[in-house]
Amino acid sequence: MNSTRIFFILACLSFNLSGQVTSSTKNNGNLILEDIPPIPDEIVKELNRFQNVRSGSFRGFTNSGSELFISTRFGNVSQLHLVKTPGGARKQITYFDEPIGSVTHQPDGELIAFTMDSGGSENAQIFKLNPNNGSYKLLTDGKSRNGSPTWNKTGNQIAFRSNKRNGASNDVWVMSINDPNSAEMILAAPDGTSWGAIDWSKDSKKVLIQNYVSITDSKVYLVDVETKERQLVLGNPNKKSVNAGLSFDNKNEGIFYITDEFNEFKNLAYKNLTTGEINLITADIKWDVDGFAIAKDGRRAAFTVNENGFSSLYLLDTNTYKYKKVSNIPIGLIGGINFNEKASMLGFSLNTYQNPSDSFTLELRRSPLIYGKLIQWTESEVGGLDTSNFISPKLITYKSFDNLEVPAFLYAKESKKPLPVIIYIHGGPESQSRPSFSSTFQLWIDQLGAAVIAPNVRGSNGYGKTYVGLDNGFNRENSVKDIGALLDWIEQQPNLDSSRVVVYGGSYGGYMVLASAVHYSDRLKAAVDIVGISNFVTFLTNTQDYRRDLRRVEYGDERDPKMREFLEQISPNNNVEKIAVPMFVVQGQNDPRVPVTEAEQIVASLRDANKTVWYMNALNEGHGYRKKENRDIYQQAVILFLKEHL
Repeated sequence: MNSTRIFFILACLSFNLSGQVTSSTKNNGNLILEDIPPIPDEIVKELNRFQNVRSGSFRGFTNSGSELFISTRFGNVSQLHLVKTPGGARKQITYFDEPIGSVTHQPDGELIAFTMDSGGSENAQIFKLNPNNGSYKLLTDGKSRNGSPTWNKTGNQIAFRSNKRNGASNDVWVMSINDPNSAEMILAAPDGTSWGAIDWSKDSKKVLIQNYVSITDSKVYLVDVETKERQLVLGNPNKKSVNAGLSFDNKNEGIFYITDEFNEFKNLAYKNLTTGEINLITADIKWDVDGFAIAKDGRRAAFTVNENGFSSLYLLDTNTYKYKKVSNIPIGLIGGINFNEKASMLGFSLNTYQNPSDSFTLELRRSPLIYGKLIQWTESEVGGLDTSNFISPKLITYKSFDNLEVPAFLYAKESKKPLPVIIYIHGGPESQSRPSFSSTFQLWIDQLGAAVIAPNVRGSNGYGKTYVGLDNGFNRENSVKDIGALLDWIEQQPNLDSSRVVVYGGSYGGYMVLASAVHYSDRLKAAVDIVGISNFVTFLTNTQDYRRDLRRVEYGDERDPKMREFLEQISPNNNVEKIAVPMFVVQGQNDPRVPVTEAEQIVASLRDANKTVWYMNALNEGHGYRKKENRDIYQQAVILFLKEHL
């Protein structure tokens, strides 16, 4: 098993709240641009190369095991394609107006189960696809939110997550692949946490189900399909720890899983379901295991490790638990690992700072730990850019207000003059900035002459369970202080210009941008907030029901009077008078995570206070822009904003 947004604007013009024309920028009829000047043609031309980058991400092997499915974009969004030979042509399989989501393959069969939503709503539906002729069929109700389709061993049923019962609960259902009307709920979620299928037992009588409470608390249950009896098999009900189920072993005797129950990092482990014995396989690796795949015959497995942001790939002998690091893979990020039918090849996506995600296979030998050549199947287009000139990320650390060492990636070219700085703050908050391919970073470096710093402030994933919990609840603004400490660090660097610094971030990173503008406006030139939280109380009130309890664990429960008072106190929308930098707010109308109301209220507050604010809203997007037609204009507007203010 693998680890792993109608509106027409007259003459394509946009209007501000008073009805005055504020932009003549051409768009697709789905973009509202308020107080944004016309984008000069020279910016459009300058950005063209950077906006025509494609990837070729690995999505699995065909049934024969000798051909690959990949996802790539030839039009507006990514679709499924077939590649028959390394370097071969990409044959398009799906032709939808929305991007394809998850892809899972029928055991011993040709069918594919995939997910797709509409307009970024994240109300994903599950479809079955025959890749031989491109025919497909909707399996779910077309309205609710569905995901995690998981095939049983015979390939005639899928287990999946759905909130169709009441819109809030993440229940688990089982369905015959040939009869959508057969869908039956096998687990009714008892709370607002997340529940989803992981794997089926060999006899297809039981389903392994993941219960995700928070990034530091998850458990795994075994559910009998017939009796609906639920049994806790991984995790302690009285103790928080990460327990992420991966797969049954081939003999159906135990479970491979990831856990941080026994030390600071997430280890690969195996539990025998009969004896209860646990084997901690990667106890000697002091980093998080973040990906896993097991071969069909169960003799070998593979896993990836996040080593200070970079990926390492290991092969595992499942009988002896011995493992070996694969040494012939370029330094970068590895994802989507999966074996072919005969376990003669391991497929995966590889992303480096110089190359977008491409599909690779690793040749495997009979012995589980012996491997051969690394073969590149796709070579993705980079818009004519010479990526050999891309600036490489440099891992740095700096001390925060409490002497905490904060890691960050610095992208800075050599220059005789100090460079302006763009601080890129990731979302999550339990995410991590990693040194992946970023045409955006390289665009900023090339077009603006800027340095880019991507900090992993406290609360980021990848540095142990203590670090990830340092920003929870009443400690929320300590992560904002980490940005203040980074500004201090920038002041000490002779090659960086501390008088010209911009903060940029999305989602939780958008909150961090707004909060940084509240606290450090005297040290900043401008700020870009993308789908950011402007008030935690209104956010928790208006986010989708199925997410609310999950976010309360991280941000605090607004129903508690003391926590509500604290959240109101620190919310940027209640501190607009302290913001003294130009702001660019970017939003998707259909965002189910951070609702459009979060953007609307901060924009209104800034305007009421006579602050400079640009506003962009895509009516066919959600939590971020997935359609090229929107991303292009968004990136052009960001460059215009930064050129004007940086």
